[in-house]
Amino acid sequence: MTSKMNSKPKLYYIYDPMCSWCWGYAPTWHKLKNALEESGITVKYKLGGLAPDSDEPMPEEMQVFLEQTWHKISAQLGTVFNYDFWQQCQPRRSTYPACRAALIAREHNLEQAMLQGIQTAYYLEAKNPSDLETLTDIAISIGLGSTEFIKQMHNEKLNQKLMSEIASTRQLPIQGFPSLVLVHDNQVRPIQVDYQNWQASYQDIINDV
Repeated sequence: MTSKMNSKPKLYYIYDPMCSWCWGYAPTWHKLKNALEESGITVKYKLGGLAPDSDEPMPEEMQVFLEQTWHKISAQLGTVFNYDFWQQCQPRRSTYPACRAALIAREHNLEQAMLQGIQTAYYLEAKNPSDLETLTDIAISIGLGSTEFIKQMHNEKLNQKLMSEIASTRQLPIQGFPSLVLVHDNQVRPIQVDYQNWQASYQDIINDV
């Protein structure tokens, strides 16, 4: 039996919970993920970490740029956004809290549920996932206890775990988020992200394994 038959291919999905392009890619990603898992390929989520902790308000020019990005994604992909966020919330350029929340959820096999909750709150409900209150509400909604969740969010070990994951992610052949990386036969290579055609990425992966 060849090593190729013995090896178990693994696809890493590299994301940030507050990445707007990840939100735009979500419908296509879910189709690709389901098809890959049905083919016996292991899919793993890996955090990239867009923006460090900050209590400072997001600069106005950054707010304008990101709102324009939302409009661009909507025009290209038909993605729905609630633009009330920019009037109702005090944006901060800080995604690490959301990343830590995803790590906590991962321990309970709820990372995908946490991601969906964060994206829904942010992009559809005009809530700010940079805020602990928003993340705690999401944690409760997916079945995590609020007291333990808040305690973990303030645990330095969790922050160290996130820093370690971000460091390892940056060693992979990625160019922003979302990114796909295939690991097979001791080879690591990027898979092109097609935002509208999941079959293109699927065939690229299947042809390799």
